[in-house]
Amino acid sequence: MSSDPWGRVDETGTVYVRTSDGEKVVGSWQAGSPEEALAYFERKYEGLVVEIGLLEKRVKTTDLSAKDAMTAIDHIRGQIDEHHAVGDLEALGKRLDALVTSVEARREERKAQKAKQTDEARHAKEALVVEAEELAQSEQWRAAGERLRALVDTWKGLPRLDRKSDDELWHRFSHARSAFSKRRKAHFAALDAQREVARQTKERLVAEAESLSGSTDWGPTAARYRELMAEWKAAGRAQRDHEEDLWNRFRGAQDIFFAARSGVFAERDAEQTENLKLKEELAVEAEKLVPVTDLKAARGAFRSINERWEAIGHVPRDARPKVEGRMHAVERAIQEAEEAEWRRTNPEARARAEGLTGQLQAAVDKLRTQIDAARAAGNNAKADKLSRELEGRQALLDQALKGLEEFGG
Repeated sequence: MSSDPWGRVDETGTVYVRTSDGEKVVGSWQAGSPEEALAYFERKYEGLVVEIGLLEKRVKTTDLSAKDAMTAIDHIRGQIDEHHAVGDLEALGKRLDALVTSVEARREERKAQKAKQTDEARHAKEALVVEAEELAQSEQWRAAGERLRALVDTWKGLPRLDRKSDDELWHRFSHARSAFSKRRKAHFAALDAQREVARQTKERLVAEAESLSGSTDWGPTAARYRELMAEWKAAGRAQRDHEEDLWNRFRGAQDIFFAARSGVFAERDAEQTENLKLKEELAVEAEKLVPVTDLKAARGAFRSINERWEAIGHVPRDARPKVEGRMHAVERAIQEAEEAEWRRTNPEARARAEGLTGQLQAAVDKLRTQIDAARAAGNNAKADKLSRELEGRQALLDQALKGLEEFGG
């Protein structure tokens, strides 16, 4: 028979452990000496000590859930209750009791923290809804659209509330976005309608200009052409794909008329020579407007020059292409500047470009978050796969951002 402070082995090989409730049978040992039997069950006790120590450390230093912690505690407590180890089992039980108290405290702390986070999320989402509803009435189409997209990204980053509250707030938020989108579409539809009216007006002006191109009633017809030009400028811009074609036809009709008039007035060489000198001076004045740095000023100055140009009359036919070519070059430069300004300030095209950029940026941000989560979870295969997808999305985003630079930022 062999024993130590916490257990003994009797002559039959039965191993006992001592507790405050008396001795408890640990097991039977027939394979060796009593000392070996006690050593074996003492090692099992040390294993429980190590297991409890590791669990205490996990509870203290990691985010182990209360449910998982209690499962682990119950597992160890079951082993202690079965008395299959020799040692101070009651001390282990007390350590487990203390651990239960610690886990319960953490559970309550997390519960309170979650309640606080939920309350903060509720207030944050309510603030987003209020701002979205205010933006829904804005006419700052670009700025309001950008801000609403930013609010969506912020919303996605907030925790969910209970289903009823979350759905109600989202319904208001979504309704505000839809209302803004509907108003914006109506605004641009109205712009399209205005461009269509301008196109129809210019079609009429072109038809009249072309019908007058064969007239020999030089004075009244030239005056009518000046009136048609004034009406043209007052009509506004047509759709981009129609504007240039209509303008070419309009100017072409005038060119035919004035070319014919020049032929009739060819005998007025002296007057036309003087006209050429004056127009060359105007061409020099016009060429000083290029390159265009102040579009409005250049347009006004060119209009003034052009009016004086038209008032001068014709020049010798052999000199006309060169001097008018100089003016046309300036006119084209101003038109190109107008086109560039129109493209830069075109809110509809910019809205589409920014919308695509915002979607791609959101996709890139989401992938980066998923990659970080996968790395943190040790799932490198998933992270690598997402990284390859991120490369493709980032390339698309870079391309979209480069296109957006055409709009001035």
